[in-house]
Amino acid sequence: MIRTVTSHLELTAEKGTELVFSVAVARVAGYDSVEEQLDLVSHGEPVAFEELHGDGGTVLHVVHADRDLDLTVDYRAVVTGTADPQDMDLDERVVYRRPSRYVPSDRVLAPAHAAFGGYQGQRLLDEVAAWVQRNIAYVPGASRSTDGAVETLLSRDGVCRDFTHLTLAFLRARDVPARLVSAYAPGLVPMDFHAVVEAFIDGQWRVVDTTGLAPRQSLVRIATGRDAADTAFLSSYGGYVGFTGIKVGAVVSPSLPVDDGASPFVLH
Repeated sequence: MIRTVTSHLELTAEKGTELVFSVAVARVAGYDSVEEQLDLVSHGEPVAFEELHGDGGTVLHVVHADRDLDLTVDYRAVVTGTADPQDMDLDERVVYRRPSRYVPSDRVLAPAHAAFGGYQGQRLLDEVAAWVQRNIAYVPGASRSTDGAVETLLSRDGVCRDFTHLTLAFLRARDVPARLVSAYAPGLVPMDFHAVVEAFIDGQWRVVDTTGLAPRQSLVRIATGRDAADTAFLSSYGGYVGFTGIKVGAVVSPSLPVDDGASPFVLH
């Protein structure tokens, strides 16, 4: 399987702003190769950046704006091979069961226990995923960037990050370690950065996409974290940023996989 992914961002930033981009394919064991190119340009001149590494193989690129920037970011990667399954250490077992910024699982304890109290393991994951798929409508533009799982539970609509936050909240409320993965998603319509859930079930990080909008087999991991606060494709600090454009691409060859959406699956 060969996966080719691209992203193009356009933005302005004031002098003194720090920009953190999370658009690069995660560095994980098992890929035969990851051929990458990253270009950051302002007014026709290259912009310096530093590369940082985080949990789950996450790669961040940081820009310290020493002048006002009119910035374009172009990233392209060709990924061959499949990633090895990831283990879970003690810290992750603790962190990924806690409430977090967009996943206040302590606020959904009652509905989670009422709906899923009799289930464990893969059956619990299946029941949570089915509930979210039945009860939440995918509506572009319906949610705000500040909305979390509780707002999604009340409004019953949202986009992939909202589906993911609610799924995470229900799972953590049932004491299952669960985390958000941002990803490139061949087959996704409309094309964009995507968000899915990984839940630690029966000794494996099993992936579930409660939107059902893209096959899990061809997902390419970007970042891994507690929720969207840890995995945003752009964060900024210290100055004004004007975001003016984005275009994301993801294709797979020789053909797009068919996903039944139900079989247990480990992200690779």
